[in-house]
Amino acid sequence: MALRIGLTGGIGSGKSTVAALLAGLGATLVDTDAIARQIALPGGAAMESIRKAFGAEFIDAAGGLDRERMRALAFSDDTARRRLEAILHPLIGVEAELQAEASAAPVIVFDVPLLVESGRWRARVHKVLVVDCAETTQVTRVVARSGWTADAVQAVIARQATRGQRRACADAVIFNEAISPDQLGDELRSLWHAWTHPATRPASHA
Repeated sequence: MALRIGLTGGIGSGKSTVAALLAGLGATLVDTDAIARQIALPGGAAMESIRKAFGAEFIDAAGGLDRERMRALAFSDDTARRRLEAILHPLIGVEAELQAEASAAPVIVFDVPLLVESGRWRARVHKVLVVDCAETTQVTRVVARSGWTADAVQAVIARQATRGQRRACADAVIFNEAISPDQLGDELRSLWHAWTHPATRPASHA
């Protein structure tokens, strides 16, 4: 059975970089954000439920989710956000498992931004790897790459699990702060070896 790793981290932590490095070591990457986007495209598995729950004004001209409008609603209305999550999360879980089952790789990495918040993923993986950095670094990185304001990034951070909550859930933490790409790669290769060595291989969950 493949080793199942849940990868998570706050916005701007460098989680996507770590995911790519793990894929380079031989893991199959299951990207739940990509799945969420896929099922909300025109004809996607979530679209009929989204239309029924939120109305036609949240559907774009092509028939997919109007992401900007939905993002604004979800950030301003917790009830609406939970309704959206109730539609998306089960569908994401099903597709993630299908992708995992289709892989022959020895390691499956589930990239789950809201792993801690969901409460479901801990039981689905053998190990949780958290990518962590200072909150000020998160803000600086996201502003630089996206053009968002610092306040907008802070608003996202405020809605995610705290650094302490993520670290409490972790089997390992990569502190992605002031380290070079080579150092990051070395840390991941060391962790990969420790987790994939037969002597330390975890038993599967029942």
